[in-house]
Amino acid sequence: MSISLICTVRDEAETIGALIDSMLAQHRLPDEIVINDCLSRDPTPEIVRAYAAREPRIRLVAGGNSISSGRNHAIREASGTIIACTDAGLRLDPGWLEAIVAPIERDEADLVGGFFQADPQSLFELTLGAVNYRDLDEIDPARFMPFGKSMAFRRSLWEHVGGFPEWLSHCEDLVFAQAAEQAGFKRTFAPSALVYFRPRSSLGAFARQYYFYARGDGMAGLWPKRHAIRYLVYSSTALMLTAARYVPRLRGPSAALLALGLGAYTYGPYRRLLKRLKGRPGLEQLAALALVPVIRVVGDSAKMAGYPVGRLKKRRLKR
Repeated sequence: MSISLICTVRDEAETIGALIDSMLAQHRLPDEIVINDCLSRDPTPEIVRAYAAREPRIRLVAGGNSISSGRNHAIREASGTIIACTDAGLRLDPGWLEAIVAPIERDEADLVGGFFQADPQSLFELTLGAVNYRDLDEIDPARFMPFGKSMAFRRSLWEHVGGFPEWLSHCEDLVFAQAAEQAGFKRTFAPSALVYFRPRSSLGAFARQYYFYARGDGMAGLWPKRHAIRYLVYSSTALMLTAARYVPRLRGPSAALLALGLGAYTYGPYRRLLKRLKGRPGLEQLAALALVPVIRVVGDSAKMAGYPVGRLKKRRLKR
């Protein structure tokens, strides 16, 4: 079975070199590397062409105007019977491709999800990575859904489900994986298929990211119960604090409930973060620990703002 490694990029001049270098450093090289450019306004295409001039496995194609349409165009241009898919702004572990296609070649799966690990370059990024991304020992392989940054699948699966949904700008990979599951294709998790990514570098960039993720959830109809619980928890907390303001005897119980809730909500992030902070100066550790509830609230606020916008966009699409 031939393997095509595909990726769609836009304005990635600062990171595309590291990604391609990691592609070419794989223990097992793909038969071809198809990089699809989506309307880049920076030197990204020129950088890819320079690599392609030295490495015949690499092909630059151009098509689509979103990550979904770009992926589909890259796959149409590819020739492999197995498609390995990643995203811009990442680095692949040298064993990534070998690990992520192995279950397909052994006929154990039709769709494989790899794992991803934060590669922070600042204290904020280290903290954000610990807050928002689980460690491997927290993953339930049976429930883990593949993400576009680290997945592989049979071309026949992609054809059967109609490709990545081009009406979605975010969460298209999860909808693709769900469609494959509903069609009866076999899915598995490859924990050693690692990609390394840099978390967002500021609260503003993080909030924007989560806003668009939640908007994609709303458009795709993903996780409605999860979003409903978030609205319920925050509205209940606001009501409790308002009541405690006007009824003094409620202040003690309200403070205790708030502390218990916050402790439960931040336990996992603090557990992950404390491992990553070992050896750092005390002031840095205190600053990182203080950021945890801030990151949680900012992320939840961004999701609560984005989800209803996505639901509205979905209704408009149906008209």
